[in-house]
Amino acid sequence: MEVGDITVAEMTAVQLKSLIQSAVKEALQEIFIDPDAGLELRLEFEERLRQAVTEVASGEHLLSMEELTSQLEGESGV
Repeated sequence: MEVGDITVAEMTAVQLKSLIQSAVKEALQEIFIDPDAGLELRLEFEERLRQAVTEVASGEHLLSMEELTSQLEGESGV
């Protein structure tokens, strides 16, 4: 007897748990699908990522979103 052929009332606890886990996993995969999967990074972007990793590894500080926003606002005179 397959899970699809029985009612919830007829399921064992193990079958019900498996059904719930499968449903949750499927739902999460649909929600968190990566729209950029399979796309290639531009060479410039890939190089900037490598540079950032190197900077962090050597102890340098990357800007937080707040610091970057503040810096950009200062440059544009906003």
